[in-house]
Amino acid sequence: QVQLVESGGGLVQPGGSLRLSCAASESIFRFNAIGWYRQAPGNQRELVALKPRTGSSIYADSVKGRFTISSDYLKSTVDLQMNNLRPEDTAVYLCNAEMVGRSYWGQGTQVTVSS
Repeated sequence: QVQLVESGGGLVQPGGSLRLSCAASESIFRFNAIGWYRQAPGNQRELVALKPRTGSSIYADSVKGRFTISSDYLKSTVDLQMNNLRPEDTAVYLCNAEMVGRSYWGQGTQVTVSS
């Protein structure tokens, strides 16, 4: 069973930065894709950034130019650098890993952007 553990959430003022990290219990080489989603109260879960095994990373339009996804294959981690945060970025951020026929989720980490 793949385990994904997120860290790095917290409270930040508008315009600030946070870096989220997701540690996988298995080599991330095994995944077809790994990325970050978020869910705010009353809203559907939405894709934030996705890093496929091959090809370019994918970002939601709302975070392009502000967020960057990166991975460390030796550490089996995938990070999300979030800059110029806005109140509408407030949500629970969840790490997701996809394999053929299977999808794995972390428990989520809260990000709150507020003055």
